[in-house]
Amino acid sequence: MKTQETTVFVVDDDDSVRKALTRLLGGAGYRVDPYRSARDFLARANQLPEGPACVILDLCMPDVSGLELQTLLQAANVPLPVLFATAHGDVPSSVRAMKGGAVDFLTKPIEEAELFAAVRRALAMDDERRRARAAQAALGGRLARLTPREHQVLSLVVTGMLNKQIAGRLGTSERTIKVHRARVMQKMEATSVADLVRIADRLGVSEVRTAV
Repeated sequence: MKTQETTVFVVDDDDSVRKALTRLLGGAGYRVDPYRSARDFLARANQLPEGPACVILDLCMPDVSGLELQTLLQAANVPLPVLFATAHGDVPSSVRAMKGGAVDFLTKPIEEAELFAAVRRALAMDDERRRARAAQAALGGRLARLTPREHQVLSLVVTGMLNKQIAGRLGTSERTIKVHRARVMQKMEATSVADLVRIADRLGVSEVRTAV
């Protein structure tokens, strides 16, 4: 992963720590976006960069703590990998952070090797999530191209029904179903029925109950 395509947010109320992390990560080629409070960052959190990103949170901050910010990000559906950095960590806090999905819990002063390793893991995780979301969106786009009748045919094909059975279920001819089925395969970009079943499962396509 190229560091110039990635962003590391740093949220820490300690000016010296924030500046040190910004300088260290920036020197390694990362784009760094620092904030001195959780509220400042929250105002920006709905405008995340297009490339992979992660956030380094100070555990103890006035007003809104790092753990509280982690919860707020989850509630706002901001899928950003979180790294915690603290000089006052304890076991309950670290357990809560990790259960909340934190990538790592770093103790200040942070060793450079440990910091960079944690950032690489977090960015790789975000990159993987972004790719998965993009792939899911692409599948949804294919599904949206189907006509209502083709959607019905899809939902019945993936149950294992034959063309004749589908025709009887929908009150049309077997020849018409063959045409719809071919279009479904083409629009969904499926290479086989098994492939179509896998796609339908990922999209949560369920069997139609009644014919239109």
